[in-house]
Amino acid sequence: MIDRSKFKTISDNRKARHDYFVLESFEAGIELVGTEVKSLRQGGVNLKDSWCSIDNGELYIKGMHISPYEKGNIFNRDPMRVRRLLMHRSEINKLFGTIKRDGLTLIPISIYFKGSNVKVQVGLCKGKKLHDKRDAIAQRDAKREIDRMIKTRNNG
Repeated sequence: MIDRSKFKTISDNRKARHDYFVLESFEAGIELVGTEVKSLRQGGVNLKDSWCSIDNGELYIKGMHISPYEKGNIFNRDPMRVRRLLMHRSEINKLFGTIKRDGLTLIPISIYFKGSNVKVQVGLCKGKKLHDKRDAIAQRDAKREIDRMIKTRNNG
C-alpha cells in the first residue's frame, strides 16, 4: 500500500472501491500534455468510468475525463483521449499474465501529485457481486451506528 500522506491527491475513484475488491495496487506515471497538467492542478479530472488495458505491451488508461483548461485555447486536447501509463516492462508483463490467468481487471484508484509529477494508483481488481455490495453497506451502517452509540455514551 502507498503512504499517501506525502502526496497531494487530485481525485479518488470511490466507485471503484464500491464495485471491486482491490487485491493489489501499483503506482504508474502518466503521459500528459501541459494544458492537461494545468487542468489537473485545478482538480478537473473524473475517474468514475475509467479502466486500464494492456495493448501491444503498453499500459493505457481509457475513459478518464480531464476537463479542457479554460486558458488553453488551441493547445487543449480531447478530454476523453486514451493516455499511456508509464511502468516498467517487467511490471506490465506481470500484470498482463495475472489478468489473463485470473480474469482480473485493472482500474485506476486515484490520481495524485508526487512532487511535480502526476501519478496514477492502478488497482488489480476483482468484481463484486450484488450480495458483496450489500454486505459492505451493512457493515458500514453497523459501524456508523456503533460509533454513534459510543459518542453518545461518552458525551452523556
